[in-house]
Parts: sequence; C-alpha cells; structure tokens
Amino acid sequence: MSSDEVERSTRTLPRLADVAARAGVSTATADRALNRRPGVRLATMQRVLRAAADLDYLVDANDRAAAAVKPVRIGFLLPASPNSYVSMLGRMIGAAQDRFAEVNMRARVDYIESFKPELLAQHLRKVGRDVDGVAFMALEHPTVREAVDLLAERGIPAVTLISDVANTRRVAYVGLDNRSAGRTAGYLIARFIGSKPAKVAMIAGSLSYRAHEEREMGFLHLFQELFPAIEVVGLREGHDEEARNYRQTKMLLAQHPDLAGIYNIGGGPEGIARALKEAGRQNEVVFVGHGLTAETRALLVEGAMDAVITQNPQATLMDCISIFANLRAGRPASQGVERPRTEIFLRENLP
Repeated sequence: MSSDEVERSTRTLPRLADVAARAGVSTATADRALNRRPGVRLATMQRVLRAAADLDYLVDANDRAAAAVKPVRIGFLLPASPNSYVSMLGRMIGAAQDRFAEVNMRARVDYIESFKPELLAQHLRKVGRDVDGVAFMALEHPTVREAVDLLAERGIPAVTLISDVANTRRVAYVGLDNRSAGRTAGYLIARFIGSKPAKVAMIAGSLSYRAHEEREMGFLHLFQELFPAIEVVGLREGHDEEARNYRQTKMLLAQHPDLAGIYNIGGGPEGIARALKEAGRQNEVVFVGHGLTAETRALLVEGAMDAVITQNPQATLMDCISIFANLRAGRPASQGVERPRTEIFLRENLP
C-alpha cells in the first residue's frame, strides 16, 4: 500500500454530501455532475468537479484530469446574409481567438442561410451537441423557441444577439432596445424634414426578426404621437439585399414622387442610395439606416445617408464573453454587463 493510500485510509473519507455542500448544490446534482449525466450546467459541473478534487473525493487519475477547468466552447450562429454589419461581427469573432483564450474560452462561427427559422432551429440543436454555450441572431418562430428551450434542458445556455426571441429560456440578450431605435430613427427623419406635411417609408430586412418588427413599431408610433402631419406610406422587405432594396426604392419613388424620407431597418443600404442618386433625389430624401460599417461610412461621407444608428460590435463581443464567464463562475448571466448603448453617427461625428 502506497503512502498516499495509507494516509487516505487513516482519515475520514469524504462523502458525496460533503462534495455537494462545498459546491453549493444538492446531492442529486452533485451525483449527476460526477457521473457526467445530462441536465447539469457547465458552470455547475465545473464547480462540483473542483469541489470533489479539493476534498480528494476523486481518486481516479482520469477523474482528476477531468476536474481541471476546461475551455468553455462557444458557438456563434450568424445569418449568411449580405448584411455588412453582421459579416463584420462574424469576422471580428473569428479574429478574437486570442481574447477568448485569455479567459479560457474557444469560439467558433457558423453561418446559416438567412430568414429560415426551421433551419436556424436545426442548427441550434446540432451545434448544441458540440459546445458549452450558443450565441445567435434569433428569428421569432415557434421552432426557434423550442430549440432554445431544448438547449436549456441540456444545460447549454443560449444568448441572443441583435435580435431577441420572446418567451424562451435564453439566458441573456445582447442588443439594442429596438423599439427605442425605431423611434430614434423616426425622430431624426422628422427633424431633418421639418414642420411640414410629408411622406416617409420603411424598408426592412425581414419582419421575422423581432428587432426589425420592433423598430417598425417604434417608428410608426413616433409619427402618430409627435408628427401626425408626416405620413408613413408603407413597409417593404428587402432581405438585406442591395439589388432588392434598389428595386424597392425605385418603386417607392415612382409611387410617391414627393417621398421625403426612407428608414432602412436592415442592411443593403447601397441599393437605396443608388436608386436615390439615379433619381437625382439624394439631396432631397432623408435617408437613415442601421449599422456603422465601411459601406455606411462611405455613404455618410458622400452625403447619400444622413444618419446611422448602430450597436458597437466590439462591445457586443465583450458582453458575450462576460456573460459566459459569469455563467462559468455561477453568477447571474448579466451581472456587471451594461445594456448596449444606441449610437448615432452623422458625417460630422464619424470616429
């Protein structure tokens, strides 16, 4: 018998209840964690394994190795759309592997076809088998809600980015107050137009994004409440595509020659700007959109766009890291994480 074994034989052996007490969980949870059964959150699993190692409850070498804190694997699911802001966010995540490694995390980015909730739900279920947490741009749909709740049952936390999904067990949302963002866009357009009767229009990516739907509602209510002389003549969907937004804008200008403003709720601003330039209306129609990118920056500089409302992508990434770090440590998901701020850029205040 080795000296270690002799020492263990002469002292009181730790019990499962001791491990549970040290980890701050029930004995049933401790048992599930130690036996690698599903239904235990990653942070809880690691806390139980550390407690077991501290108490020398794990005597097997493999168990001791498993007790070491492993990197948290985060899967980001983003739409494979022409939206330049989303593409920029994806590149930023891919380039931040060193930052993730500093906090013992690993990140992967998967792109899926846009505006297809069943496909998004399928990928959520699939990626949930390979990661410890998921961050994704949500679509408002029953299949997506079911997938998020299934992940929660498996102990895989889900964080929504930019666009949220209602009535689910997702742990946090990292995005703007989109109703407020829509009201802000309306207020900017109204102030640019001035106190006179006018017509304005909206072009959305897709109302299957809750963010776009809430922006529309905020925009409409702002004019109803404060600027009733300005008429909102309708909403069109462009699926964030430059060519489709170009066609939608051409039709709007043909139907409403006196159009005074356009709010681009989603992506594809270049198409709208091109249609306005071809019609010689770029200096007459107020154009407000979302997402500060190289493309929208150029449109602001040349005067084709008047204002861009944005969410800082670097802050979005850092918030995700903080949320998953909180969960790993057993803290509330959003502890110490501030709600993203709405930023407004004009040509004169570009960073």
